[in-house]
Amino acid sequence: MKYAEVRKLQDLGFSINAIAKKLKMSRNTVKEYIGMEPEEFEDFLVSLRTRSKKLDPFRDEILKWLQEHPDLTGAQIYDWLEERMQFNETTENTVRNNVKELREIYHIPKTVREREYASIPESLPGQQAQVDFGQTVVETTTGGRKRLYFIAFILSHSRYKYVEWLDRPFRTSDVVRCHENAFVYYEGMPVEMVYDQDALLAVSENARDLILTAAFTKYQAARGFQIYLCRKSDLESKGKVEQVVKFVKYNFSKHRLFETLDTWNDACLAWLDRTGNHKVHHNIKKRPSEVHALEKQHLRNVSTSYLFEEVLPITRTRNIQKDNVVRYLQNRYSVPSGTYQETSANKAYLQVTDDQTLVIRLKPTGPILAQHALSLEKGLVISDPLHREKKESTRSLLVHQLTDAFSDKTGIQWFIEALSEKYPRHLVDQLKVIQIAICRYPTNADSALKEVQKLQLISGNDFRDIVYSLEVQSQKPLASDMPLNQKYIDLAAPERSSAT
Repeated sequence: MKYAEVRKLQDLGFSINAIAKKLKMSRNTVKEYIGMEPEEFEDFLVSLRTRSKKLDPFRDEILKWLQEHPDLTGAQIYDWLEERMQFNETTENTVRNNVKELREIYHIPKTVREREYASIPESLPGQQAQVDFGQTVVETTTGGRKRLYFIAFILSHSRYKYVEWLDRPFRTSDVVRCHENAFVYYEGMPVEMVYDQDALLAVSENARDLILTAAFTKYQAARGFQIYLCRKSDLESKGKVEQVVKFVKYNFSKHRLFETLDTWNDACLAWLDRTGNHKVHHNIKKRPSEVHALEKQHLRNVSTSYLFEEVLPITRTRNIQKDNVVRYLQNRYSVPSGTYQETSANKAYLQVTDDQTLVIRLKPTGPILAQHALSLEKGLVISDPLHREKKESTRSLLVHQLTDAFSDKTGIQWFIEALSEKYPRHLVDQLKVIQIAICRYPTNADSALKEVQKLQLISGNDFRDIVYSLEVQSQKPLASDMPLNQKYIDLAAPERSSAT
């Protein structure tokens, strides 16, 4: 009884809001129950059974409708009350509860128009795949809620599944990209693809003459697979993928926290390996992954990569991770060290070429940033050794630049080695002082080097002072050229006697 549950939770310290949320009750009802003593609640129950209800005057009419039309719904009766009796002083939910009560009292089960079903013969290996869309609302790691959209594929023979998610509604370009990803995942392409009449793919179907959207028409012609569109009244013809949509919603996404789209897609691929394609299917009594190992031999080879730039803009994008890798089909592919920048968008554009090479760019039509042979294995880090080579250090760069700046190679090597020995932790600072000095006074650099070597002055600051001094001296006029004051022309210094 709800009353007892409310009082029990109150004794445990639950707030009114918490009780209402846990028991899925109105907050006002919870507050009312808490304010009642057990005796008062008993009187309240008695009053519920004996009090008159707004629908009592229409009880016989409603009962008559139900007896004549056992398949009537509460919503229809609510509409009939307003239409035929001009009564609208209650809610639809109240009418629905009243109808349910009358059915139980007078034993009027709701009849449903039954349809005969027959099992569909199993598809041949490699013959067919079914495709459908789904959406769901999930909780995020930040405490919010987010609507996600997904496309699901299933090979009809093996029940081998592929799922891809977006955080926005699908466009035709996204559908094409996901088809390509599915064919890579399946390691081939079936003969026929089954869809419902989705506006992304088909404009209309008239006497089995298909009118596809322009973009998907171009893609279907390039790939050459056959298309079967389900009629809206015959969704059972793609019942396999309908079950996949439910399976994804209630086994994968339910109660899972969303962080980023990439991590969500990676988690879904891992779920497919762990559960979706690994659990024994209840109809075929086999694991889809094991049956797919045989079915993929019957799939058509996808020999060339579909050129998105010729039909659609490239939309296969991935985020560049902090460790300078890009995730694609459950593997991680390296990009050059330093590509990830805190202040940039860190978005990469991916394309698979004819020879199954993954090409990575920073712009859809920009230069190639990295390329790797596409791996069919999973959970790997595919790395190019060149991407991990550190760029030339500042120290090495300065040593190289200073060595080139002096004509005395032996002298500068001695000076750098001496500085390195004396200032092992501050060598870069010493070299920068020398570099600035020779940039300002390049003509006296070699002379200054000879002076510090002769005087054994092991310091960048000493070199700077000497090169500056030489520069100043080179700009002074010679003493012989200076005019002599005639006043002192006959002046001579007195000779110092030996006695003094």
